[in-house]
Amino acid sequence: MEDLVKELDVRQAKSAEDFKEGRILLIDKPLTWSSFDVVNKVRIMLRANLGIRKIKTGHAGTLDPLATGLLVLCIGKATKRINELMGLDKEYVADITFGAETPSYDLETEFSETFETGHITKEKVEQSLKDFLGVQTQTPPVFSAVRAEGRRGYQHARSGNGDVEMPPRIVEFFELELLSFNHPVATVRIKCSKGTYIRSLAHDLGLALDCGAHLSSLRRTANGVLRVDAAMSFDYFNEVLKEIRTNA
Repeated sequence: MEDLVKELDVRQAKSAEDFKEGRILLIDKPLTWSSFDVVNKVRIMLRANLGIRKIKTGHAGTLDPLATGLLVLCIGKATKRINELMGLDKEYVADITFGAETPSYDLETEFSETFETGHITKEKVEQSLKDFLGVQTQTPPVFSAVRAEGRRGYQHARSGNGDVEMPPRIVEFFELELLSFNHPVATVRIKCSKGTYIRSLAHDLGLALDCGAHLSSLRRTANGVLRVDAAMSFDYFNEVLKEIRTNA
Protein backbone atom coordinates (compact mmCIF):
# COMPACT_ATOMS: atom_id res chain seq x y z
CA MET A 1 0.00 0.00 0.00
CA GLU A 2 3.04 2.31 0.03
CA ASP A 3 2.25 3.49 -3.50
CA LEU A 4 -0.96 5.05 -2.18
CA VAL A 5 0.99 7.91 -0.60
CA LYS A 6 1.09 10.15 -3.68
CA GLU A 7 -2.53 9.52 -4.64
CA LEU A 8 -3.66 10.18 -1.06
CA ASP A 9 -1.83 13.51 -0.83
CA VAL A 10 -4.67 15.64 -2.15
CA ARG A 11 -3.11 18.71 -0.53
CA GLN A 12 -0.16 18.46 -2.92
CA ALA A 13 -2.31 18.58 -6.05
CA LYS A 14 -1.49 21.66 -8.14
CA SER A 15 -4.12 21.57 -10.87
CA ALA A 16 -7.14 19.84 -12.36
CA GLU A 17 -4.75 17.59 -14.27
CA ASP A 18 -3.39 16.19 -11.00
CA PHE A 19 -6.90 15.00 -10.09
CA LYS A 20 -7.40 13.51 -13.53
CA GLU A 21 -4.11 11.61 -13.11
CA GLY A 22 -5.55 10.09 -9.95
CA ARG A 23 -6.25 11.04 -6.37
CA ILE A 24 -7.72 9.06 -3.46
CA LEU A 25 -9.83 11.21 -1.18
CA LEU A 26 -10.81 10.24 2.37
CA ILE A 27 -14.10 11.83 3.40
CA ASP A 28 -15.76 11.71 6.82
CA LYS A 29 -19.30 10.99 5.62
CA PRO A 30 -22.00 12.99 7.40
CA LEU A 31 -25.09 11.37 8.89
CA THR A 32 -28.06 10.88 6.49
CA TRP A 33 -25.92 11.33 3.36
CA SER A 34 -25.83 8.40 0.95
CA SER A 35 -22.50 7.32 -0.49
CA PHE A 36 -23.71 8.55 -3.90
CA ASP A 37 -24.53 11.95 -2.34
CA VAL A 38 -20.89 12.24 -1.28
CA VAL A 39 -19.57 11.27 -4.73
CA ASN A 40 -21.90 13.78 -6.38
CA LYS A 41 -20.91 16.54 -3.94
CA VAL A 42 -17.20 16.00 -4.69
CA ARG A 43 -17.87 16.14 -8.44
CA ILE A 44 -19.73 19.44 -7.98
CA MET A 45 -16.88 20.85 -5.87
CA LEU A 46 -14.27 19.86 -8.47
CA ARG A 47 -16.32 21.48 -11.21
CA ALA A 48 -17.00 24.68 -9.24
CA ASN A 49 -13.40 25.18 -8.10
CA LEU A 50 -11.25 23.71 -10.87
CA GLY A 51 -13.57 23.76 -13.87
CA ILE A 52 -13.52 19.98 -14.27
CA ARG A 53 -16.69 19.26 -16.25
CA LYS A 54 -16.40 15.50 -16.28
CA ILE A 55 -14.19 13.18 -14.25
CA LYS A 56 -14.48 9.57 -13.11
CA THR A 57 -15.29 9.45 -9.41
CA GLY A 58 -16.41 6.48 -7.32
CA HIS A 59 -16.31 5.13 -3.78
CA ALA A 60 -14.60 2.01 -2.48
CA GLY A 61 -17.33 0.61 -0.26
CA THR A 62 -20.84 1.86 0.51
CA LEU A 63 -21.85 3.36 3.82
CA ASP A 64 -25.55 3.42 4.70
CA PRO A 65 -27.14 6.88 5.09
CA LEU A 66 -27.50 6.32 8.85
CA ALA A 67 -23.77 5.58 9.19
CA THR A 68 -20.94 8.08 9.45
CA GLY A 69 -17.20 7.85 9.05
CA LEU A 70 -14.64 6.87 6.48
CA LEU A 71 -15.70 6.84 2.85
CA VAL A 72 -12.83 6.27 0.40
CA LEU A 73 -13.29 8.08 -2.92
CA CYS A 74 -11.22 7.41 -6.02
CA ILE A 75 -10.89 10.23 -8.54
CA GLY A 76 -9.65 10.13 -12.14
CA LYS A 77 -7.27 7.29 -12.97
CA ALA A 78 -7.32 6.21 -9.31
CA THR A 79 -10.76 4.67 -9.99
CA LYS A 80 -8.79 1.67 -11.29
CA ARG A 81 -8.03 0.94 -7.63
CA ILE A 82 -11.64 0.78 -6.43
CA ASN A 83 -11.84 -3.04 -6.38
CA GLU A 84 -8.49 -3.29 -4.59
CA LEU A 85 -9.53 -0.83 -1.89
CA MET A 86 -13.02 -2.29 -1.60
CA GLY A 87 -11.51 -5.68 -0.78
CA LEU A 88 -9.68 -4.44 2.32
CA ASP A 89 -10.79 -5.31 5.87
CA LYS A 90 -13.03 -2.77 7.59
CA GLU A 91 -13.25 -1.44 11.14
CA TYR A 92 -16.36 0.05 12.74
CA VAL A 93 -17.66 1.29 16.06
CA ALA A 94 -21.31 0.35 16.47
CA ASP A 95 -24.03 1.00 19.00
CA ILE A 96 -26.28 -2.05 19.28
CA THR A 97 -29.53 -1.51 21.19
CA PHE A 98 -31.23 -4.53 22.72
CA GLY A 99 -34.95 -4.94 23.24
CA ALA A 100 -36.38 -4.12 19.81
CA GLU A 101 -36.14 -5.38 16.23
CA THR A 102 -36.78 -3.49 13.01
CA PRO A 103 -37.25 -4.83 9.45
CA SER A 104 -34.14 -2.96 8.28
CA TYR A 105 -32.12 -4.04 11.36
CA ASP A 106 -31.41 -0.35 12.05
CA LEU A 107 -33.40 2.85 12.62
CA GLU A 108 -34.45 3.31 9.00
CA THR A 109 -37.71 1.51 9.80
CA GLU A 110 -40.05 1.42 12.80
CA PHE A 111 -39.87 -1.18 15.57
CA SER A 112 -41.58 -4.41 14.54
CA GLU A 113 -41.28 -6.22 17.88
CA THR A 114 -40.08 -5.42 21.41
CA PHE A 115 -38.61 -7.67 24.09
CA GLU A 116 -37.66 -7.73 27.76
CA THR A 117 -33.97 -7.02 28.38
CA GLY A 118 -33.68 -7.48 32.14
CA HIS A 119 -31.57 -10.61 31.70
CA ILE A 120 -28.94 -8.88 29.54
CA THR A 121 -25.64 -8.17 31.29
CA LYS A 122 -22.23 -6.97 30.16
CA GLU A 123 -20.84 -10.46 30.75
CA LYS A 124 -23.50 -12.09 28.57
CA VAL A 125 -22.85 -9.63 25.74
CA GLU A 126 -19.10 -10.24 25.91
CA GLN A 127 -19.57 -14.01 25.87
CA SER A 128 -21.99 -13.88 22.95
CA LEU A 129 -19.64 -11.67 20.92
CA LYS A 130 -16.94 -14.34 21.26
CA ASP A 131 -19.25 -16.81 19.49
CA PHE A 132 -19.28 -14.56 16.41
CA LEU A 133 -15.51 -14.40 16.01
CA GLY A 134 -14.06 -16.09 12.93
CA VAL A 135 -15.74 -17.20 9.71
CA GLN A 136 -19.53 -16.88 9.79
CA THR A 137 -22.45 -17.40 7.42
CA GLN A 138 -24.40 -14.16 7.46
CA THR A 139 -27.75 -13.28 5.91
CA PRO A 140 -27.94 -9.66 4.68
CA PRO A 141 -30.99 -7.61 5.69
CA VAL A 142 -33.82 -7.33 3.16
CA PHE A 143 -33.32 -3.56 3.26
CA SER A 144 -29.99 -3.75 1.40
CA ALA A 145 -28.56 -3.56 -2.12
CA VAL A 146 -27.93 -7.32 -2.23
CA ARG A 147 -29.78 -8.97 -5.11
CA ALA A 148 -32.39 -11.67 -4.51
CA GLU A 149 -34.68 -13.12 -7.19
CA GLY A 150 -33.40 -10.61 -9.73
CA ARG A 151 -34.01 -7.44 -7.71
CA ARG A 152 -32.25 -5.46 -5.01
CA GLY A 153 -33.37 -6.43 -1.53
CA TYR A 154 -34.65 -2.94 -0.73
CA GLN A 155 -36.78 -3.02 -3.90
CA HIS A 156 -38.53 -6.14 -2.61
CA ALA A 157 -38.95 -4.64 0.86
CA ARG A 158 -40.33 -1.31 -0.32
CA SER A 159 -42.81 -3.02 -2.64
CA GLY A 160 -44.20 -5.01 0.28
CA ASN A 161 -42.31 -8.27 -0.32
CA GLY A 162 -40.31 -8.28 2.91
CA ASP A 163 -40.33 -12.07 3.14
CA VAL A 164 -38.02 -12.63 0.17
CA GLU A 165 -35.19 -15.04 0.99
CA MET A 166 -31.86 -13.23 0.96
CA PRO A 167 -28.81 -15.19 -0.20
CA PRO A 168 -26.37 -15.90 2.68
CA ARG A 169 -22.72 -14.90 2.41
CA ILE A 170 -19.49 -15.91 4.09
CA VAL A 171 -17.91 -13.17 6.21
CA GLU A 172 -15.24 -13.09 8.89
CA PHE A 173 -14.99 -11.21 12.17
CA PHE A 174 -11.37 -10.70 13.20
CA GLU A 175 -11.98 -8.63 16.34
CA LEU A 176 -15.11 -7.91 18.40
CA GLU A 177 -14.42 -5.70 21.41
CA LEU A 178 -17.11 -4.51 23.79
CA LEU A 179 -16.10 -0.90 24.49
CA SER A 180 -18.97 -0.18 26.87
CA PHE A 181 -22.37 -1.44 27.99
CA ASN A 182 -24.97 1.01 29.20
CA HIS A 183 -28.12 -1.08 29.38
CA PRO A 184 -29.65 -1.64 26.84
CA VAL A 185 -26.92 -0.29 24.51
CA ALA A 186 -23.64 -2.06 23.74
CA THR A 187 -20.87 -0.13 21.99
CA VAL A 188 -18.72 -2.54 20.02
CA ARG A 189 -15.53 -2.12 17.99
CA ILE A 190 -15.63 -4.47 15.01
CA LYS A 191 -12.89 -5.50 12.60
CA CYS A 192 -14.26 -7.62 9.79
CA SER A 193 -13.94 -8.70 6.17
CA LYS A 194 -15.43 -6.85 3.21
CA GLY A 195 -19.12 -7.32 2.56
CA THR A 196 -20.05 -7.70 6.22
CA TYR A 197 -23.36 -6.20 7.30
CA ILE A 198 -23.05 -4.77 10.81
CA ARG A 199 -26.83 -4.47 10.85
CA SER A 200 -27.03 -8.25 10.49
CA LEU A 201 -24.53 -8.69 13.32
CA ALA A 202 -26.75 -6.54 15.56
CA HIS A 203 -29.83 -8.55 14.62
CA ASP A 204 -28.07 -11.90 15.08
CA LEU A 205 -26.65 -10.82 18.44
CA GLY A 206 -30.17 -10.01 19.59
CA LEU A 207 -31.34 -13.46 18.51
CA ALA A 208 -28.43 -15.10 20.33
CA LEU A 209 -29.30 -13.25 23.55
CA ASP A 210 -33.05 -13.87 23.15
CA CYS A 211 -33.97 -10.21 23.41
CA GLY A 212 -33.98 -8.75 19.90
CA ALA A 213 -31.64 -5.96 18.84
CA HIS A 214 -31.02 -3.35 16.17
CA LEU A 215 -28.15 -1.15 15.04
CA SER A 216 -28.68 2.31 16.53
CA SER A 217 -25.52 4.00 15.25
CA LEU A 218 -22.51 3.09 13.11
CA ARG A 219 -19.20 4.76 12.34
CA ARG A 220 -16.58 3.33 9.99
CA THR A 221 -13.19 4.03 11.49
CA ALA A 222 -10.90 2.26 9.02
CA ASN A 223 -10.65 0.69 5.58
CA GLY A 224 -7.47 -1.37 5.63
CA VAL A 225 -4.64 0.98 6.65
CA LEU A 226 -6.73 4.05 5.80
CA ARG A 227 -8.24 5.60 8.92
CA VAL A 228 -11.00 8.13 9.51
CA ASP A 229 -8.54 10.28 11.50
CA ALA A 230 -7.02 11.29 8.15
CA ALA A 231 -10.38 11.99 6.50
CA MET A 232 -11.52 15.46 5.42
CA SER A 233 -14.76 17.27 5.94
CA PHE A 234 -16.38 18.87 2.88
CA ASP A 235 -15.47 22.30 4.21
CA TYR A 236 -11.78 21.41 4.52
CA PHE A 237 -11.68 19.82 1.06
CA ASN A 238 -13.30 22.92 -0.37
CA GLU A 239 -10.57 25.08 1.19
CA VAL A 240 -7.93 22.81 -0.38
CA LEU A 241 -9.56 23.22 -3.79
CA LYS A 242 -9.79 27.00 -3.39
CA GLU A 243 -6.06 27.15 -2.60
CA ILE A 244 -5.24 25.07 -5.69
CA ARG A 245 -7.40 27.41 -7.82
CA THR A 246 -5.74 30.48 -6.35
CA ASN A 247 -2.22 29.17 -6.95
CA ALA A 248 -2.85 27.72 -10.40
